[in-house]
Amino acid sequence: MTGGGRQELPIGRRIAQLRVRRGMSQQVFADRIGRSKSWVDKIERGARRLDRLSVIETVAGALGVATGVLVGRDSRQPTVSEMTAAVERVREALARYDLPTSCATTVDLDRQVGYALAAYRHAQYPQLLRILPDLLADARHAATTDLPVSAVDVLVRVYRLAAQVLVKLGEPDLAWLTADRAMTAAGGDPRRTAIAVVGLAQALRAVRRGRLALAVTRTALHALGPTPSPASPPEDVALAGVLLVEAALASATCGDATTAGTLTDQAARLARLSGHGAGFGPVAVDLARALTAANLGDNGLAIATHKLAVNTDAWHRLPAEHRAGHLIDITRTHLALGDPQAAGRALVVADRIAPAETRVRPAGRAALTAVLRAGNSPADVTRLATLVGLTRQP
Repeated sequence: MTGGGRQELPIGRRIAQLRVRRGMSQQVFADRIGRSKSWVDKIERGARRLDRLSVIETVAGALGVATGVLVGRDSRQPTVSEMTAAVERVREALARYDLPTSCATTVDLDRQVGYALAAYRHAQYPQLLRILPDLLADARHAATTDLPVSAVDVLVRVYRLAAQVLVKLGEPDLAWLTADRAMTAAGGDPRRTAIAVVGLAQALRAVRRGRLALAVTRTALHALGPTPSPASPPEDVALAGVLLVEAALASATCGDATTAGTLTDQAARLARLSGHGAGFGPVAVDLARALTAANLGDNGLAIATHKLAVNTDAWHRLPAEHRAGHLIDITRTHLALGDPQAAGRALVVADRIAPAETRVRPAGRAALTAVLRAGNSPADVTRLATLVGLTRQP
């Protein structure tokens, strides 16, 4: 059984195989993860252990795989019914207001939220859904007992994360409700509100309320105060930049090309200050430019911008969720240009980066169905459709 064979390989061997498969030398790979070539060589030979989760996540991100692939966990994706049941458990957790019998400390919660964020960034949605119900209960309990500021911050982050994954899984109305909870928990604090608005804007765009999404992001940006400067903390620059990107995407869904262009230009200026911190940087803005162009009907510009962005080293440093999600979004643009082959290739690459994006997300399955309907699907697309449980559409 191939899965068992892979599990028996040391982690260093798996890293070496994946690196070679992606055509990277040890030096190129070392540069991407911020390590030396000697460090990579020792890890691959087993002369040095790789046992820190943060480092494993960085390595997995550079290789474009889930962390489970490196550590040898079962990569089977859950069925649609299993995911529906998992979402229902999150819905039940949101509807409960009784306090848990035991409550994690704020330090424990921070660690759990860190794990949940890592699961989201690597598109490990089944794992995230398993821990979300208890995490929601613990975070709410911590924030409603003695109201420490840190506990309220945690609660806002957990609600935002829940909203984002619910959008991914095709539950925008429930995501909207969850994001609204985040807004309430934020209590008018500008920074907490800005964090909450990211999930709210994504939920609003998912239900085609682009003007509302634009309004809430602009309000949050105004509340944050002056535009960040080079002296501002990187996380503040990234937060403002993410809000600008969300506002630009919302503008594009409304057909407002002028506003979308102005907002992406503003985001690009912040991206030059941020570098690549917190998942925000120049390449993230370029990907947003591609999607805004697509939403505005300029498919040629969208693909040209997309190609420039994905052919950079910075692309590989983005979270797996972001890269795979973008590739799924761009398939409709390839199809609009009459290029189902390119659309199929984008899906296959997305599946290699983050299988849950293509096999679990409704948007991924819908994109694959559209490619199959276009006909003349290459063998790897047909193979993916078989794995997902789809057949060629008439």
